[in-house]
Amino acid sequence: MKLASLLLILGLAISAFAEDLHPAADAPGFVPLFNGKDLTGWKTTGNWLVEPDGSLSLHPREGEKGWQRYDAYIATEKQYGDFVLDLEFKINAKGNSGVFMRVGDMKEPVKTGFEVQILDTYGLEKPGHHDCGGIVHGIGPSKNMVKPAGEWNRYTITVKGRSVKVVFNGEQVIDTSLDDIKMADRPNVGQIAFQDEALRVWYRNVRIKELK
Repeated sequence: MKLASLLLILGLAISAFAEDLHPAADAPGFVPLFNGKDLTGWKTTGNWLVEPDGSLSLHPREGEKGWQRYDAYIATEKQYGDFVLDLEFKINAKGNSGVFMRVGDMKEPVKTGFEVQILDTYGLEKPGHHDCGGIVHGIGPSKNMVKPAGEWNRYTITVKGRSVKVVFNGEQVIDTSLDDIKMADRPNVGQIAFQDEALRVWYRNVRIKELK
């Protein structure tokens, strides 16, 4: 077999393996967390809207700014413990949002939950905890996997006990324990929320598999 053909086969195999780190569309146990039609099961005072394509997006109102308007975050009514959360997101240039998990009190999501960052840090060589794919105030991703602004990205986040794993666009970038990143006080059960930074952001194909 020629070297070029062998390299092509190897490359395809590696690509397929990377995609396998994300659950298949028909993977058993997953249920939609957002129905693509309305905000049933969620609560917010922010201007989160359902787009014609079924995605969820934030349309900041005039005068809104900053991230400390916690009631404007969109949060699940239900609380979750151990789960796999699979979703896609898209941001504009300089975009900023975040996926909050196990939030014990939505009046204090930063202190009572933890956040996997969403931020336009495309091209950054050495991402830290506050860059896309990192757990804010915890640990940075092992690799910068965020795509250029305007393109869809994918997170698969597995939370079990104190363990947190993040697969980001086919690459596992986080495998840690909350206890090891100074978040031992975070609860084992809480709400899931998306951050309102008063900047445009889109989410789609949001689904969850609860673990027992």
